[in-house]
Amino acid sequence: MSSKIEQKFSELKSLGKKALIPYISCGDPAPEFTEKLVPELEKAGADLIELGIPYSDPVADGPTIQKASQRALAGGITIEKIFGLAARVRPRVKCPLLLMVYYNSVYRCGLERFVSRAVEAGIDGLIVPDLPPEEAAMLKEVTDSSGVDLIFLAAPTSTEQRLQKIARLARGFIYCVSVTGVTGSRKEIGEGLEGFLRRIRAETDLPLAVGFGISSPDTAARIASMADGAIVGSSVIERIENNLNDENKARDEVYKYIRSLREALDKV
Repeated sequence: MSSKIEQKFSELKSLGKKALIPYISCGDPAPEFTEKLVPELEKAGADLIELGIPYSDPVADGPTIQKASQRALAGGITIEKIFGLAARVRPRVKCPLLLMVYYNSVYRCGLERFVSRAVEAGIDGLIVPDLPPEEAAMLKEVTDSSGVDLIFLAAPTSTEQRLQKIARLARGFIYCVSVTGVTGSRKEIGEGLEGFLRRIRAETDLPLAVGFGISSPDTAARIASMADGAIVGSSVIERIENNLNDENKARDEVYKYIRSLREALDKV
């Protein structure tokens, strides 16, 4: 039986559409804000939603997401609160929900307990950016038995052997990192992205979603012309950061931005 994530990508493919996957940092600037924002993201055109678990020492996140994590942690967000938040949001959205989480948070919680709580909260997939495929066997065993897709990241620097390993282990889709660096809005997409995606395509039929660096409808559309989906994080959070004193305006700005990305992707 295919997962909810696989079903979503299959549905989009049948409609000739590309997936729009926004990322938000849970609890930034407050859990209540996140809880209200998630349904708005879907209404604006999101196909999957990535819920980031704030972490004090991220290795893949650039300054924008680092600051969002710091705001959320300072506000008292915890993993248990995020599970509760996701459980309350789940009945209000139809799209797949993903957790972006660093491995230490999973390890400290306990692999089986973390995945069990994720399932109870209605989470469909996990993205663990600092978990290499060579070390993923234990978590993959737990996620596979629980029906949760473990999403792996591939980078332009990945060797053919690494890409083959990722292709064997991956479920749902493969998160393709567009640049060699951390998250953050960029005006230009790396010149080697198309060749990088061709290398991955040679190893798998799974959908490919590209993240790191999308800053505008134009860059989202360019990525969508090469891949099956676009992942947008820092440029979403920038709109929240610019309106921390007015949460209604922050939600409105994010909604309008996601809407503009949806319209751009639908023209591809």
